[in-house]
Amino acid sequence: SQLGGIRIKKETERQKENSRQILLCDKVQMSWVNPLGVYDPSTALWLQGKGQDKQKEDLQAGQSAVLLAGRTEEFNRRLREQPADTQLWIQFIQYQVWRLWLLYATGNDSTEWRKSSYRAVLEKKLSIAERAVATNPGSVALQLERLRICQELWEPSVLAKEWKKLVFLHPNSTSLWRAYLLFTQSYFSNFTVSKVNSAYGKCLSTLSAVRDGTMVSHPALPGIEEDMLDIFTQQCHFLRQSGHTEKAISLFQAMMDFTFYKPDSVRELSTKQQVEFFEPFWDSGEARVGELGARGWKAWMVQQERGGWLQPKEEEDEEEEVKDRRQPRWTVWLDVESSREAAQWLPWRPDKSKGQSEEDCEDPDRQVLFDDIGPSLICLSSPELQLQLLLHFMSFLGLPVDSAFSLFLICDKRPCHVLGIDPLRPLTSHDLPDTGLNAVGHMTTLQGTKKWAGLGKQGETFITNVFNMVQAVLPVHHQAILSLSWIQYEKLKVLRCLRSGNKKRLRSQGKSSKRVAKRLLKESNNRSSLVLWREYAHLEWMLGNVDEARKVFSTATAMGGTKGLSSPSLCDLCLLWAQLEVENGVAVRGADLTDVTASPAVTVLTKLAEGTSTFSSSSDPLSPVSVLKARRSYEQILTDLLHLRLKGLVGCYALFQYLTVGIQAANAVYSQPNTLLRYHNSVSVFPLATLRQTLTSTLSTWCSSAPLWSIYVQVEDRYHSAGRARRFFHSVTRHTDSVVPRLFAIVVEQQRKQLVDAAQKSCCHDAALPILPENGLSNRIRGLFETAIATEIGAHCPLVWRMYMHFLGLYMDAVQLFPEHLQEFVDLMTEKELRLRLPLEELDILLED
Repeated sequence: SQLGGIRIKKETERQKENSRQILLCDKVQMSWVNPLGVYDPSTALWLQGKGQDKQKEDLQAGQSAVLLAGRTEEFNRRLREQPADTQLWIQFIQYQVWRLWLLYATGNDSTEWRKSSYRAVLEKKLSIAERAVATNPGSVALQLERLRICQELWEPSVLAKEWKKLVFLHPNSTSLWRAYLLFTQSYFSNFTVSKVNSAYGKCLSTLSAVRDGTMVSHPALPGIEEDMLDIFTQQCHFLRQSGHTEKAISLFQAMMDFTFYKPDSVRELSTKQQVEFFEPFWDSGEARVGELGARGWKAWMVQQERGGWLQPKEEEDEEEEVKDRRQPRWTVWLDVESSREAAQWLPWRPDKSKGQSEEDCEDPDRQVLFDDIGPSLICLSSPELQLQLLLHFMSFLGLPVDSAFSLFLICDKRPCHVLGIDPLRPLTSHDLPDTGLNAVGHMTTLQGTKKWAGLGKQGETFITNVFNMVQAVLPVHHQAILSLSWIQYEKLKVLRCLRSGNKKRLRSQGKSSKRVAKRLLKESNNRSSLVLWREYAHLEWMLGNVDEARKVFSTATAMGGTKGLSSPSLCDLCLLWAQLEVENGVAVRGADLTDVTASPAVTVLTKLAEGTSTFSSSSDPLSPVSVLKARRSYEQILTDLLHLRLKGLVGCYALFQYLTVGIQAANAVYSQPNTLLRYHNSVSVFPLATLRQTLTSTLSTWCSSAPLWSIYVQVEDRYHSAGRARRFFHSVTRHTDSVVPRLFAIVVEQQRKQLVDAAQKSCCHDAALPILPENGLSNRIRGLFETAIATEIGAHCPLVWRMYMHFLGLYMDAVQLFPEHLQEFVDLMTEKELRLRLPLEELDILLED
C-alpha cells in the first residue's frame, strides 16, 4: 500500500507538471515573438529583450562556483600526493582558462571586467607555474610553460633575460633551445637578423660542447645529433627567408666540406678544435663544394704541403640592370632587386688573380666571413645523418625531396591544391615527386599564379658540381639515393618544358636529361637498379618515346628475373608501366571492358604475377586461365605479406582488379583513398560517397597529409554548399595542432570568395546571379587566420603570416600594392637587417645614368 501511495503521488506530480507545461505553452503561443509556439520560455524572453529570473541566474552562478571549488580542491589534493607529476601541474595551469570561461558565462560581461579578469587569471597561472617550478626545478616543460605565461605579462627585454638565464641553466636541452630560437625570431621589437643568427651559432656551439663531453656539467641527451642537424637546417631556412641567401649557401658548403672531406688527422679532436683547423681552409680562397675546381678540405691540406695549386676561373656574365627607364620608380626597384637576387645568391669572394681584396666588394653583405658560419658547424658521426644533411642541401636548392622534409616546405610553399591532378596523367601525377623549395635566388610572391623560375646556367652548373663531387665519397647505397634524386630532378625539368609548350626547349632539355640518365645507369653500382631504370623509362615516356620506353621497361623486367611479386622494386616498376599504358588509352576502362586479355596493362600485371623473366605489353592476348591464376597469385601473396603493406604490390593488385573486374573490386583492395578512385571518377559516372567516406576517415587519422587534403578539396569543390566541408575542417582542427588542415581550410574559403566575387562582377545590375551571393566570407577567412595563428605551430609558420598579410594587403608585396610607401618599406627592412641588394640611393644613380 505504501508503494502504491508513492506511485500515485508521482503520477499526480507528473500530471501537474504536464499541466504546467501546457499552460506555459499556451501562454507562450499568445506572445507575438513566438506565434508558432516553437521556442522555449528562455528563448522567448531573449527575443523580447528580457533576461531570465534573477533568482535562477543566482542559482546557476552558485552551482558554477561549487563546481569550480570542487575541481580546484581535487587538483590541490592530487598535486599534494603527486608533486613530481609535471603533466598534472600543466593541466592545473590550463584549467584556470576554463575557470575564466565559466566566469564569462555567469558573470559580468563588460569589456573592462573581462580585461581585469583575464589579467588576474594570468597572474594566477604564473603563481601556480612558479610553485610548480619550485617543486620541480629540473623540469624543462614547466619552465617553458612559465615563460609562455610571462610573454603576456612581462616586457620583451625582461623576458629575453629570463630566456638567456634558462638556456644557461639547461644548455643540453634541445627542446629548450628550439623554443628560445623561436622567441628570438618572433619578438619584433628586439628582432634583427644578426641577433638571431648569433643565437643559432651560440646554440649549436653549446650543443656541440655538450655532445663532445667538454661541457662536463651537463650530459648529452639521446638524439642530440639529430636535433642539432634540424636546428642547423632551420638556421639556413631562416637566413634564406630573410634574404641572406649567400650566408645560407655558405653554411651548407662549409658543412659539406666539414662532414665529407675532413682530414683524418683532426677527426679525434673536439668540434671546437676542428673548427679552428677549418678556418684557414675557408679563408684561403680555395674552391668550395659546388664551385668549379673544388677538391675538398682534406685534399687542400695535403696539397698545401706541396705548394698549393692554381684555381680555374669562372666567367661572370654582366647585363644591363635597368631594362626600361620609363617604368615607375618602384617597378624599376623591384625588377633590379629581383634580378640581383637571382644572379647573386652565391657568396662573393675576391679574385686574387685580378688582384682583388675584400675591400673591392661593392656590396658587403655578399661577403660571408668565417665568423658568420664558424659557430654553427657541427659534427655528424652517423652516415645516415650525413645523408640527411646532403638531402637537406639538395632540397634547399630546389631538387625533389622526400616527405620527411615537408616541415620546412609547408613553411615556405603555397598550399593551393599542392600538386593537383594533371588531366593528361591522372594515374601517374603522384609519381612525379614534389620539388624542394622555390629556386634559390628568386623572391616568392603570393600575387598572381605560381611561375616556376629555374636556377639558370650558374645554378645548374653548381648542382652538377655538387653531384659529381659528393657522389664519390658516399657509400654505395647512399649513392643510389643521390642518383635517384638527380634523375627525378631531370624528370621535373622535362615536365616543366612540356607544360610550357616550348618544343625547342623541350628537345634540348630532353637530350640533356637522357644523357644524364644514361650516364648514371652506366655506372657499375646502378646497372641493376630497377628504381633507376624505372625513372629512365618514365622519362622516355614523358618525352613521347613510347616504344623506346617500352623497350626500357622490358629490359628492366628481364633484370628482375623471376622474382615476380616478391620483389618490391619490380612491383613498383610494373605498376608504373601498367598505369602509363592505361593513360595511353590502350586499355579499356572499368566495367565497359570487353576483352581484358588484349589489354597491354593487364598483360604486364599478369606476367608479373606469373614471375615471367621477360615479357612485353604488346605480346599475344592472354588466356582467361592466366588471368584467373594471376588473381589467385595476388590474393595469396597479399595474404602472406599483409603485415608489410607494400605500396607497389597493393597498387598492382588494385589496378589488376580494376581492369579485369571493376572499380568496386579495386576499391576493396585499398583501405584508404587512392588514385584509382580519382581516375575512375574522372572517366566514368561513379558516386562520390565512397571516395568521400574513405577520405574523411583517413584524414581524421592522417590530418597532416597535404596530398590527401588536396584530393578532399577537389572533391568538395564540386558542390555549391560548403557546410559539409566546413564542419569536417572544424572537427579535424579542433583535435590537432597541425597547421596543414588550417591552411587548406583558408584556401578553400578564399577560392570560394573569388568564385562569388567573380559571379557578382560578371552580371549586370538587373540580371539574375548564377550563384547565390554569400555574405560574411571575408569575416570567416579572417577568423580562420586568427584561429591558425593562435596555435603555437601556426604562430611560427611564415606561410600563415604571409597569406594573412596578403589577405589584408600588408605583405612585402606591398611594394606592388602600395608603391607610394616604398621608402618606408625599405627603411623598415634595413632596420631589421633584412637583405636588400639595391638601396634607393643607388637606384637614383642608375636612373640618372
